[in-house]
Amino acid sequence: MFTRFFPDECRNSTYEIDFEKLYREGYRGLLFDIDNTLVPHGAPADDRAKALFARLKKLGFKCCFLSNNQYKRVASFNDEIGETFIENAHKPSVKNYKKAMELLGTDTSNTIFIGDQLFTDIYGAKRAGIRNILVKPIDPKEEIQIVLKRYLEKIVLYFYWKEEGNS
Repeated sequence: MFTRFFPDECRNSTYEIDFEKLYREGYRGLLFDIDNTLVPHGAPADDRAKALFARLKKLGFKCCFLSNNQYKRVASFNDEIGETFIENAHKPSVKNYKKAMELLGTDTSNTIFIGDQLFTDIYGAKRAGIRNILVKPIDPKEEIQIVLKRYLEKIVLYFYWKEEGNS
């Protein structure tokens, strides 16, 4: 029942993902959520995010931010990073996951999505046929509608970890 929401992989942080290994495995496109995946909600790109994207570019990855936020928020985060982005993405709708891959020149076989929310980020990536990595939210302070979704996420993740043998 809940398996449609199960992530392909979980990490404590975006910053602990072995991107070099992913590149060796043939992945070339990375799609990222921004808020609570790369920085706290509403925060500008920090030194850690800037360093990550410089490293990813050097490795040869093409990156795109896929955010449900409005243009002003996404563009201001991206000012210091300089990647492709799609704002107001309507995740979990599949349309903009596909558009992001078109922009990057990648496809479902060589693209990964990284985000912090099961019902938007991960579910949308799964529906689009994209490998996905769920990361823990950076900051527990979130908007009320996200706080409410987190309670439901805990139920789904309980069953996920139980199936994975880590209950």
